[in-house]
Amino acid sequence: MNTEVTIAGVTLKNPVMTASGTFGSGMEYSEFVDLNQLGAVVTKGVANVPWPGNPTPRVAEVYGGMLNAIGLQNPGIDVFLERDIPFLKQYDTKIIVNICGKTVEDYIEVVERLGEESAVAMLEINVSCPNVKEGAIAFGQNADALFSITREIKRHAKQPVIMKLSPNVTDITEMAKAAEGAGADALSLINTITGMKIDIHRRKFAIANKTGGMSGPAIKPVAVRMVYQVAQAVKIPIIGMGGIACGEDAVEFMLAGASAVSVGAMNFVNPYATLEVAEGIRRYMEQYHVENVTDLIGAVS
Repeated sequence: MNTEVTIAGVTLKNPVMTASGTFGSGMEYSEFVDLNQLGAVVTKGVANVPWPGNPTPRVAEVYGGMLNAIGLQNPGIDVFLERDIPFLKQYDTKIIVNICGKTVEDYIEVVERLGEESAVAMLEINVSCPNVKEGAIAFGQNADALFSITREIKRHAKQPVIMKLSPNVTDITEMAKAAEGAGADALSLINTITGMKIDIHRRKFAIANKTGGMSGPAIKPVAVRMVYQVAQAVKIPIIGMGGIACGEDAVEFMLAGASAVSVGAMNFVNPYATLEVAEGIRRYMEQYHVENVTDLIGAVS
């Protein structure tokens, strides 16, 4: 069986990667997961300067998943290049760096710094985080703004560019087409769905930010639907994510049109989730005599 997939000229040994923000930059999970067994490690969002994130509390459990409003806390590009890239270079897996920013210039600064790092295979651009009041919300929910920032990033990027789409829009295909039209090499979707939880006993918001991004198994049907719609609308590869907990979930995304998948919230529940998803895909291929995992992409009828 051949589990290799190629996205924007980058070949992954299997279609399983980590969802940004749920796996640190690999170091945090390396005692549980052999990173060599993953198709790629997608890092937590990296900004041009350190970000403190949102006030606490920042996480709340909800039925079928969780809400988070971390606010993209990160130590910035200097620490990332000094600490995280050398660590990831030790492993035989592709490195995909997620980038966040508040202005176009913020994004470009990180893109240019990473252009000097040959170990970085692809860039994932987070323009769709619902928990950052400046910047991301405007870029991720307006097609013209998404087109503009995608085109500008492509002018400066040395690696293939993945644009991460927000589900918090009226028409996901409009956003996908805008990113493709501006030169994006691939898309990842979906980011979290904006939600809210109220503590009825204290009569207070469960999260200081009031709203947070919902992730986990409860959002999977929405994510699968959006991946399918986008796959019908664009020709560039899609990385599917949203509630993947097992190999069967991953196969569902691939049948809908995803070329690869990312495991997110389930990493918090089960630190071995990524490896179990990869093994589950292999078992499915054996059961249904699938020789090449790419035969599954968009094969729903």
